[in-house]
Amino acid sequence: MSAATATAAPDTGEISRARQIIFPRPLYSSLVAHAVRKFTGHYLAGETEERKAFGMLAGRPVPGGIQVGSVFPLIVNMRHDQGHRARMDEVVEEHAIPSETPMDQRGWIADPRELMDIDDACDDAGWVLFGNYHTHRVPWPHDPVRDTCTRLDRVLAAESGQWTFILSVVDLHRPVLRAFFEGDNDREATIRIVPPLPGVRTAGA
Repeated sequence: MSAATATAAPDTGEISRARQIIFPRPLYSSLVAHAVRKFTGHYLAGETEERKAFGMLAGRPVPGGIQVGSVFPLIVNMRHDQGHRARMDEVVEEHAIPSETPMDQRGWIADPRELMDIDDACDDAGWVLFGNYHTHRVPWPHDPVRDTCTRLDRVLAAESGQWTFILSVVDLHRPVLRAFFEGDNDREATIRIVPPLPGVRTAGA
């Protein structure tokens, strides 16, 4: 899968230096629920019917990291629109690794109308649109967990000024969420879900 085409990047100063993403548990749960709903074939009216989930993340910088303020699931995939298909086909054919998902079904291009609504919501709340998320579900022999960015993810995220969140749902009952700045697997932030579950250590803690 590839990262969603996003709006203009924010000032990357504090965003790019983040070392942890603070994720309120209800918002984390809503992100995972988005993936579960799509993967189990429960679609909203007007939603692109695909077994993959993409969305945007907004919040605000805090000392040492970013506090997630809202999760915005994306509904419409413009990747199948005649005006966008050829451009995405070219990028996918050049950079994607063959997988179970056909090449012409790889990738996501957000509907500009959805992004405008998200921008408006962020302006109203004083949030920064700092990240995007998407799912990986097909295990690969050399990458059975699929919780990092692919070459295609990195190409699409380059110079975006955003964090790319990979939600691995190879095992839908044990999702794994990781975050990488501009899709660079060497620039990972720790995700801290708050409050933590009793007796469960936060990854990277």
